[in-house]
Amino acid sequence: MKKDFLFTDIDNLKGVGPQLSKYLKKKRIEKIKDVVLNLPYSETDRSKINNINELEVGKIQTIKVLVKKLNFPRVRNLPNKIFCEDLTGKIEIVYFNSREGYLRKLFQINNWVIISGKINYFNKKYQITNPDYVTTVENQDYVVKNIPKYNLTKGINEKKYRSISEQVINNLPHVEEWLDTNFIKINNLINWNEAIKDLHSSTKARNKKSQSYRRIVFDELCANFLSLSENRRRIKKSKSPKNFATNNLKKILKSLPFDLTKSQKKVLEEINFDLLNNKRMFRIVQGDVGSGKTIVSLLSVFNVVSNGYQCALMSPTEILARQHYELSKYIFRNNKLKIEFLTGKTEFKKKKEILQNLESGNIDLLIGTHALFQKKIFFKNLGLAIIDEQHKFGVRQRSDLAKKGGENCDVLLMSATPIPRTLMMSLYGDMDISKITEKPAKRKKIITLSKPEKKIDELWPYIKKQIDVDNQVFWVCPLIEESSVLDYSSAKKKFDLINKRFPNQVGLIHGGLDKIEKEKILKKFLLKKILILVSTTVIEVGIDFPNANLIIIENADKFGLAQLHQLRGRVGRGEKQATCILLFKDSLSKNAVKRIKTLKSSDDGFLIAEEDLKLRGFGDLIGYQQSGIKNFKFADPVNHEDLFILAEKFVKNIQENVNQEKYLFLLKLFDKADIINTGEI
Repeated sequence: MKKDFLFTDIDNLKGVGPQLSKYLKKKRIEKIKDVVLNLPYSETDRSKINNINELEVGKIQTIKVLVKKLNFPRVRNLPNKIFCEDLTGKIEIVYFNSREGYLRKLFQINNWVIISGKINYFNKKYQITNPDYVTTVENQDYVVKNIPKYNLTKGINEKKYRSISEQVINNLPHVEEWLDTNFIKINNLINWNEAIKDLHSSTKARNKKSQSYRRIVFDELCANFLSLSENRRRIKKSKSPKNFATNNLKKILKSLPFDLTKSQKKVLEEINFDLLNNKRMFRIVQGDVGSGKTIVSLLSVFNVVSNGYQCALMSPTEILARQHYELSKYIFRNNKLKIEFLTGKTEFKKKKEILQNLESGNIDLLIGTHALFQKKIFFKNLGLAIIDEQHKFGVRQRSDLAKKGGENCDVLLMSATPIPRTLMMSLYGDMDISKITEKPAKRKKIITLSKPEKKIDELWPYIKKQIDVDNQVFWVCPLIEESSVLDYSSAKKKFDLINKRFPNQVGLIHGGLDKIEKEKILKKFLLKKILILVSTTVIEVGIDFPNANLIIIENADKFGLAQLHQLRGRVGRGEKQATCILLFKDSLSKNAVKRIKTLKSSDDGFLIAEEDLKLRGFGDLIGYQQSGIKNFKFADPVNHEDLFILAEKFVKNIQENVNQEKYLFLLKLFDKADIINTGEI
């Protein structure tokens, strides 16, 4: 088997026809290399040969029996039966939908056979229906052993998948090792080919701290960091530095009704340094909810426009883009910047006018949704592209965006999702990172309270009082529909309850609504046509509702810390005092108590993200998945933090050699080669 064969379609394997290929692809096993990376999760113990009188009903067991009689009824729908025995008893082997010729060949009268399958008891007789394995005594070593157990889907049994897996694993091609022997030894790893075979055959090897498992984790992390490193290399090319109109920028800063925080000033300096540099900027500004990232990014726009370049600011939703548009018009109200707004809903006539002005250079700043970077849109001289809530856009889109601007376009990204340090490395490794760690001076700390759900009736007078003083309210529930299995509250049911108490003042928003409907409801809330918004977690994206100063989060113990913090950040965006109330059931786990205590004592999103990772573990970070941070297949920031650091260091040392064949194999193995194969930027 040549190593390139690993990257061909699964149906190139012997015994994999169109139907089986279809079933395998449902399990995301599309290429032969996916079999290599699909590790068994356990083992089936077939290692002991049992006497018939020792059998346990309901268990998978293995027997050695003598074939005595075959019965093939000529009546439709009746099963075929094979009667077998050993010195201790008798057993029936039952087959449905099987060919007579096949069974006669498999079960020859007066021959001993090895059979393994689930034991049943019917009509006072032991039975095995459609056994997993039947083989000769000479071949018993293939069956009488611990057999790897894989997650399978309908249409694939253990025996069939085992034949596919062994066909690949037992014939692994020799792959040139990309780690030298000394590095492997020092870091408690193992050779790649040896690790793969070990992981498919040994339970001990699948322990997350074993040499074999650590090896595949390290490889996965290297592939991730290599792709980010290559993306960075392609984007951060030479460009013409931009000169600054410093005095004019000072005038804009003086015209603002507030002073920038130290943190904002520091980040603005970092951005300006990049703009002045002769290498293209590829920077992300991470800041907690309400920390003032947008102000900083818009201030950097002025310097770029002063150099004769255009700027673009892209947001994931129309309502967020509209807020940025209004803010930019306010900031640059005393300057002659030509600012336009473009989304998929922009009228055809207006859109045509914008596109003409954009191409002729008569627009300085274009703000909108992803519509900004469609193929038909051309900038005359794009010098800065800003993307808000960047986790909604992948690595490939980041490359496409940089291409759109040409060789002099700097790229600035913003994210309001603080994440742990190890995850930051694996998500933002192709970028320079700036952090805004302070809140604006006039912003009050949100009061965070917790309350048992049984005291929910005490909230109604408090909510009425909030509405009376012109405050708006969020009420967050975990699920859309009532669930008979999970003890969660239903947003729809809660909406009905609150609407009875506050008629015609309540709205409902959830993930089941389409994007247009969601934005309509959010707009009504923004315009104060709705005073209470009942919602699932869809409200956590960075939209600014300055009048919302109370958020009630139901079943708060069911959310992760980082997610609770993101939800809490939906209120307190103005100068008024805001409150967050966490409702919980009576019986809380130790971790849930810790989460609620941490949230009540801290409003530092970065600290909270680290604590969330420690408390919940990476596999349970639902909030991160919703934030677009994809789970690794093997790597876990909690168990493998040292490997994250080691892989990052390793990649920094080899980044000049990324295109070597051995590293391309690694990238292809973990589906990271697309960034290498993308044309030069």
